[in-house]
Amino acid sequence: MQFELTEALIDEILFSMEDQAGEFYVDTVNGVIVGGIDDLDFLEYGRDKNNDRYIDLPDWDSASGYKLMERFATGFKNPLVREELNSALNRGKGVFRAFKDTLGKYPEAEKLWFSFKEKEMKRAIFRWYNGLREEWGLEKIGVEPEETGDLVLEDFRFRPFREEDFDKALELHRLCHEEYKTMLAEKGLKNSADTLVRESHTFHFLSNNLFSETPSLSLVAGMTAESGGGDFAGFISGFAKDETFYIQSLEVKAEYRGLGVGETLLTKLLGSLDANEITQVLLDIPSWAEGFSRVLLRESFKPYTVRYWLDLRERVD
Repeated sequence: MQFELTEALIDEILFSMEDQAGEFYVDTVNGVIVGGIDDLDFLEYGRDKNNDRYIDLPDWDSASGYKLMERFATGFKNPLVREELNSALNRGKGVFRAFKDTLGKYPEAEKLWFSFKEKEMKRAIFRWYNGLREEWGLEKIGVEPEETGDLVLEDFRFRPFREEDFDKALELHRLCHEEYKTMLAEKGLKNSADTLVRESHTFHFLSNNLFSETPSLSLVAGMTAESGGGDFAGFISGFAKDETFYIQSLEVKAEYRGLGVGETLLTKLLGSLDANEITQVLLDIPSWAEGFSRVLLRESFKPYTVRYWLDLRERVD
């Protein structure tokens, strides 16, 4: 028997698919979900008396939920959160609880997970419903997946960099510096790590660097990102010289990477510049952040130089 897949019914189906305690069906006459461990009258009489009236819900079990968690963890852009999620999934017993507890430590990632799960489960519902429509001799209906990125960015606040942000920015800068040194050391460049990191920091030797001993804060421009809980999440800073703006730092806390925070900081900063006074913007990217070049290309940046590095001790004649 045909029935309409309404938003209300979709919500009921989503709720029932995650309830592993009982069997549920669509009542095609009333357009509602029936069954479950509490619906004793239906379990005893309804299913047997009116089989054609009740339709099974889409297949969904714990294995389906686990595969969904695997897909989310594998594709998550933030390496810190991704590693912890994969570790939770590989622990054996209690993976669902471990996965949930890990996400609880990262509210932004948790919000993305709930949105991802709902979107994928809705896709399963529409595939199931279209299969029924095919049996009824009707055309399939389409569904556009909702974008999830903006859902997270809505929780962040982006504002101009202020002097009181300096200590937090400096601490983040130091953490990133140590992180980059560790990455280089792991590649066998331990003795050269300090030099390479110093060189990689954009326009490090130019005067008026935000982290120089005597920065002229009045000449430094920047934006700050704060999480919904007020945590200092990242910043971007630079300064103008003649008609050129030099972006010196763009750094985001490890737990907030991969959520679009860095891209939004860049966009906000560019939007704050006066095109009548600034004719060009320069930004260097170290090799380990090359993926960010896609963001720059979307903002109409163009590459104009490539810097190579050679350790003469490793040169092969």
